[in-house]
Amino acid sequence: MQLSFIEQEIFDDFLIRRPDLRVCADDILIAHEMLVNCFEKGGTLFTCGNGGSYADALHIAGELVKSFERKRPISNDFFEKLSKEYAGEELIKYLEAGLRAIPLGMNSALKTAVENDCPMRDIAFAQELSVLIRPGDVLLAISTSGNAKNCLYAISVARAKNGTVIGLTGASGGVMSQYSDVCIKVPGKSTKVIQEGHQPIWHTLCAMAEAHFFSEKR
Repeated sequence: MQLSFIEQEIFDDFLIRRPDLRVCADDILIAHEMLVNCFEKGGTLFTCGNGGSYADALHIAGELVKSFERKRPISNDFFEKLSKEYAGEELIKYLEAGLRAIPLGMNSALKTAVENDCPMRDIAFAQELSVLIRPGDVLLAISTSGNAKNCLYAISVARAKNGTVIGLTGASGGVMSQYSDVCIKVPGKSTKVIQEGHQPIWHTLCAMAEAHFFSEKR
């Protein structure tokens, strides 16, 4: 995939700031292309993880659904239709376009029902994803070990539903590396070091995806 000037600038800046993560460069670019292809077709990115990685999964969705570094004007069609609705003139001033992203596990009623009713542990992400994912959607699963069962179960569902899987793991990749379409393996021997590498990677992916669709700086 040919990067735009802005996308290339964002990527080059990332490599300058974190030369220790250059080993991940090729896989980051593959993941970027997967995200762009998904969003161009109106698809959805689903995210999941555990603990600190779950916080990352939430953060990623937040960066994509509203503006991150760039202005995101709503479409002319939406503008026209919204202007005729209740409080439309005010909403037009503040609503932004976005990129479809959903963090799994936010529906507490669903999660607790699955945990209570199903004898198999750790399948709440998989249950939710099995209903929501469509062919061509992307799952970004985050695990420092690459062995988180709830992420692996979600990956199985994504693959069976003709989705695409991006894994974000530690250096070994764990089991997730065997089942991801691309696995970004961050060097590091401890959870905190790996997580410290994860954040600039997914921030870069969010910034590059946004720049692909919205060019104007805020």
